[in-house]
Amino acid sequence: MKRNQFRSFSVSINRTSLKRLVATTIISIMALFVFTGMLTSFEPGYGLASNQVHEWANNIKGEDFVYVLGMENNYFKSALPDDSDPPSLSNLAFQVATSINPEDPRSLLGRELPGFALFDGQIIVAGEGMDYTTLPVESAPPMDVIMAEREATQESLAQLEEMEKEAEQSQSTTNGEKVVHIIHSHNTESFLPELETNVPNEAFHRQINITLVGDKLAQELEKRGIGVEIEERDVQENLINRGWQYAQSYDASREFVKEAMAANENLKFFFDLHRDTIPRDMTTVTINGVEYARTVFVIGGNHNNYEQNMQLAKELHDLLEENYPGLSRGVIFKEGAGTNGRFNQDLSTNSILIEMGGIYNSLTEANRTAEAVAEVFAEYYFENEAASQQ
Repeated sequence: MKRNQFRSFSVSINRTSLKRLVATTIISIMALFVFTGMLTSFEPGYGLASNQVHEWANNIKGEDFVYVLGMENNYFKSALPDDSDPPSLSNLAFQVATSINPEDPRSLLGRELPGFALFDGQIIVAGEGMDYTTLPVESAPPMDVIMAEREATQESLAQLEEMEKEAEQSQSTTNGEKVVHIIHSHNTESFLPELETNVPNEAFHRQINITLVGDKLAQELEKRGIGVEIEERDVQENLINRGWQYAQSYDASREFVKEAMAANENLKFFFDLHRDTIPRDMTTVTINGVEYARTVFVIGGNHNNYEQNMQLAKELHDLLEENYPGLSRGVIFKEGAGTNGRFNQDLSTNSILIEMGGIYNSLTEANRTAEAVAEVFAEYYFENEAASQQ
């Protein structure tokens, strides 16, 4: 009799547990749908976006995870540096709740001031005068302004003819192989001193533009024994023909770079040349009585190759500082939703974007800088080639 009572009691308990499990599952699914509905019902800008999660995750250092493991096993804490501090849960909670980073005042102003996101870059290496008020600014005027026919000065046209003659005399080297690829995603970017205008938004020209600086860089590299391939196709004209916007310039140039890589497997280094838009005093330096257009190396972080690309930029910056003090403004890092963040640098571990002066620099000043960059890159290239052959 007791045995039957025990069995009856056992069955009752199992049925109750099953009911609770089913009820819990149903409630959990309903709660999930309600929570998801709440997230998607927020107005734009107030929902939980993937880039916000990415920003929060970036604030968590590897040491913080070691501390968490150390809470269970003290042995893990022995791997931490002596000067490391425990993670601040209050700071993390504050950033998650407000999206404000106490160590970066731009996070406080970025959502309130129109256009402030233009300065949303991280300074990796700061050259002379580089801070968050002098970061490169990428201008995006209307396409009709970019493609408008504009008069160039007679001096600029004469300089163009001279450079074309030099290009004809230039010869490929590095054992006949072209190892450097140069492209200009914003190929119509020009320089005001070369044009019959002083309006910053009109600093664009179909011939007298940043591509001439790329030609000069190629000539100087080949003089030093490095073969160069230049993308001759017009990226901006390609945008017009396809009905694309200026912001899609890198999408258009990406196709050209991929075609070049497929056609020539010897290409090892990829340079995308641009010019900045900030004032002349920030983009110009005088070295031994000669004026140069200053450089900035820009690395995108929305891909997996950025660390290798950043290392190349750092080494070139250091060489410029050693040979031409003050010429490089530094190395900056851009990632997140407010920027392209790739600049096609995900296609190669030796790819960088270089700002060569600004709209107020002359072509002569930018060409001097191209020669300086060629000099230090040749030093870098042959040192690394010698090391790889040992």
